[in-house]
Amino acid sequence: MAPAYASFPAVQNQNEISVSESSSNNELSSPAAAASGKSQLTAVLLCFFLGGLGIHRFYLGYTWQGVVQLLTLGGLGIWALIDFIRILTGDLQPKNGSYSKTL
Repeated sequence: MAPAYASFPAVQNQNEISVSESSSNNELSSPAAAASGKSQLTAVLLCFFLGGLGIHRFYLGYTWQGVVQLLTLGGLGIWALIDFIRILTGDLQPKNGSYSKTL
């Protein structure tokens, strides 16, 4: 059998690969915990200054929307303006949680 490679820690037991648990407790191991460190002020500033590039979408965890905004220059600024208002009102939250710091 050829060796199997994984992008995560794995242990091979009798032709079966299982994920091994890491001995250290990582606070960012769950998606909700990963989003917990996001600041609404940071998202607003990124949207205001770099909204046409979609950097705020990458910050909030919406990678594909960030790529589309990057390619369309924030929907020619319209999409970035809508996102700016949505972030200010709290309607646009991080992908897997809510802001840890709000305005």
